[in-house]
Amino acid sequence: MNHTIRQLPSRQDGLLYRTIWRWHFYAGLFVIPFILVLSLTGALYLFKPQIDAWEERHWRGFAAAENIRPETQVEAAVTAFPGATFHHYRLPQASGDAAMVHLRLADGSIRDVFVSPAGSVVGNRDPNARLSRLLSRMHGSLLIPPVGDWLVELAASWAIVLILTGLYLWWPRGNGVSGGRFWPRAGLKGRSWWREGHAAIGIWAAGLALVLLLSGLPWSNLWGDAFAKVRAELGLVAGAQDWRAPAGDHAGHDQAAMARPGPVVARAKVPLDTIVLRARQAELAAPVIIMAPGASDWGTAADTGRWTIKSLTQNRPLRRSIHVDAATGLEIGREEFADKHVIDRVINYGIAWHEGALFGWANQLIGVLTAVMLIALSISGFAMWRRRRPDDQLGAPPAVTQRTRLRGVALIVLALALVLPLLAASLVVLLLFERLVLHHWPRGARWLGVETVSSATA
Repeated sequence: MNHTIRQLPSRQDGLLYRTIWRWHFYAGLFVIPFILVLSLTGALYLFKPQIDAWEERHWRGFAAAENIRPETQVEAAVTAFPGATFHHYRLPQASGDAAMVHLRLADGSIRDVFVSPAGSVVGNRDPNARLSRLLSRMHGSLLIPPVGDWLVELAASWAIVLILTGLYLWWPRGNGVSGGRFWPRAGLKGRSWWREGHAAIGIWAAGLALVLLLSGLPWSNLWGDAFAKVRAELGLVAGAQDWRAPAGDHAGHDQAAMARPGPVVARAKVPLDTIVLRARQAELAAPVIIMAPGASDWGTAADTGRWTIKSLTQNRPLRRSIHVDAATGLEIGREEFADKHVIDRVINYGIAWHEGALFGWANQLIGVLTAVMLIALSISGFAMWRRRRPDDQLGAPPAVTQRTRLRGVALIVLALALVLPLLAASLVVLLLFERLVLHHWPRGARWLGVETVSSATA
């Protein structure tokens, strides 16, 4: 987080370096707590398939000598919960696994019911009580929506500032500023060891962290809503958007958003058994669900005239959907990844990478490594701050008062603010706080390391 300023060949470079350093310092101080929480929850969520499989371990490996019809399994699930309506059926991934029947209960809640191959209800679970769902909510909204959604988006915006300023501070200049190293020099101790270790970890983590931050923005409330509206206005949409739930529903990390049952299932002439057979023949990437006629996906209206076979694999480029007429059994449409708008394809690649699903275990391990490096950066940055912080001040780097010479910094910040609305809003709040509060509270301004308006900061 902090870097030693040594002899600089030009005054202008020194002023710019000090200004960037201050931005890096304040951004780091704000985002460190969020980075720790998001890194820990994100690293765990990378293993969602394994976590879900572990939670369902008791509903696998049944004797498959007797396999009843899928329709009978659904009837058993509905019978176990009087008044419930059927939303979708998840195909067993292996012989002997229980099928999962997703229901809407009479009280409006939802339930995943597990039915053995022999037709016995062997368990049930509230989808919102899954460990992966809890991790998703912590990662996306800190368990306090919608305020938590905004805080996470704000932290992500400032984390982008933190990374960009850190890259500037690391960049080698050949003028005495310590930087440009990919690993710390041997034999260093104390503050120098922390500083070079922090810088070295930062340069390795910067690219991976930026990809994670940018791929997460489309799921956010404010940025995601604005992005969706701009796309719609420009006509850059092809088909239904499937990477983000409607406004106010943070579901980007969570397929439980799919589990919002629609109205009572219409009686279909083509039975579920026939659709299950077709789904198996299609060989879609698991997990695969079959949505009943009358059941709606989030963001779409219910269609009482069709069955929908849908892959919910986290490796989104492998997802496909097939629609079958409920009266004739004929295929009436399908949705392939290649049919999506190029923007949706890029975003879905980003989401798959973000969730560690794009190329299996290697992607998960890279995600864990990124989280570990971000945690190490947070710890080292905090340690450096504690080592240099005076007892009576926050310890911010010295301010630069020659504002007119640093217009380039202001232009860069304004450019970021234009594409990151919460960053822009926070800058306005900070400006008002400085002008309306700190101007009349010199002691607080000195503690924060912020000049009052009469000697304004850069």
